[in-house]
Amino acid sequence: MENRSTKIENLSYQEIESKTLSTTILFRQVFAWMFGGLLLTATSSLYFGTHPEAIQYLISVSETGARLNILGWIVMLAPLGFVLTMSFAFNRLSFIQLAALFLVYSAINGISLGFIFYVYEIGSIFKAFISAAAVFGVMAIAGYTTKTDLTKMGRILFFGLIGIIIASLINFFTKSNTMDYIISIFGVIIFTGLTAYDVQKIKALSYESDGSAAYRKLGIMGALNLYLDFINLFLFLLRLMGGKRD
Repeated sequence: MENRSTKIENLSYQEIESKTLSTTILFRQVFAWMFGGLLLTATSSLYFGTHPEAIQYLISVSETGARLNILGWIVMLAPLGFVLTMSFAFNRLSFIQLAALFLVYSAINGISLGFIFYVYEIGSIFKAFISAAAVFGVMAIAGYTTKTDLTKMGRILFFGLIGIIIASLINFFTKSNTMDYIISIFGVIIFTGLTAYDVQKIKALSYESDGSAAYRKLGIMGALNLYLDFINLFLFLLRLMGGKRD
């Protein structure tokens, strides 16, 4: 990153203009895919969150209460499978295949998020969404404009992410409200930082544009990273701020 700024300073006006254009094109693609994914997610989550007859396909009701059925578990776990497939099979997937996976993933993830409408009040969901959008916007601008190398911060945040995943798994069994609160605070901090880091990483990749099909796929993967940052930031803020239904 330190060498990159020196290289840019030594570029000709035409080269700088070309790099700027490449950056603009990539970010347009990234945010177009990201907002498209978020729109699909919002649409499917709203539908399943406001139509109890639809959510019934995902749960089984018994004398002991309501539980996820097989289809429900598939819907809850499928998003992770989609992310892993897109990440590890990136080189083998065509642009069309990668795009289709991202869109299907966004829709299914929205279905799984439909359950938040039965746990939290609609006002709390709206406040958490607006807060997440504001924080995301500020950090995206910060990541794009800062000249500080965020690589080291990205590594720290990655290890922090692993830590909250482990802590969340432990708390799944212990069910500690205090631990849940602490995890949520760290979750907000981590995904706030990751937003700036991922934007800077996408900007760095844009300087290497060659116009190839493989490069076009980076727009979708960049969108996936920012989509995940936003969704997780929203969910952790909701856990901190959200008023639960009685």
